Amino acid sequence: MTQALFLIFGATAIASALTAVTRQNPVASAIWLVVMFFSLAGGYVVLEAYFVAAVQILVYAGAIMVLFLFVIMLLDLRSEYLEHEGKPKLPVLGVFASVLFLVVAGIALFQAIDAGTFSGTVADLDGSAGAIGGAIFGKWLLAFEVTSILLLGAILGAVILTKRRLT
Repeated sequence: MTQALFLIFGATAIASALTAVTRQNPVASAIWLVVMFFSLAGGYVVLEAYFVAAVQILVYAGAIMVLFLFVIMLLDLRSEYLEHEGKPKLPVLGVFASVLFLVVAGIALFQAIDAGTFSGTVADLDGSAGAIGGAIFGKWLLAFEVTSILLLGAILGAVILTKRRLT
């Protein structure tokens, strides 16, 4: 029963994530993203990680999605504007930044493998906030930092894509 629930939540998460990125309406995409966040929280509950499930719902499905919806509504994207201004201004710089990120991520990954960072298991965590915080800022610090850099790059890319010309 547990495995069936996990598979259902996983399939729902994958389907809603794919639906979110294929919708043309940004509000519909955000709503499908909320569905994906809730299905991830359901997967965490099945894995008995109740704290992570609660944080998933409160932080991502609550606060982050409200922020996304406010940004979507404030941007007021029009299709004519996107067609006119949709071309990247510095494509060479984007390719260079992507290659640089992949090189740095590869070096960090190989150093983490050599240091034995990925040799442990997550099974010794009890699901409490202290244990999760100790693991994130101890053994999994590299993965946490790489994720934060990836999110920073996504935010910068979104800002650059939606920036309006100040004329």
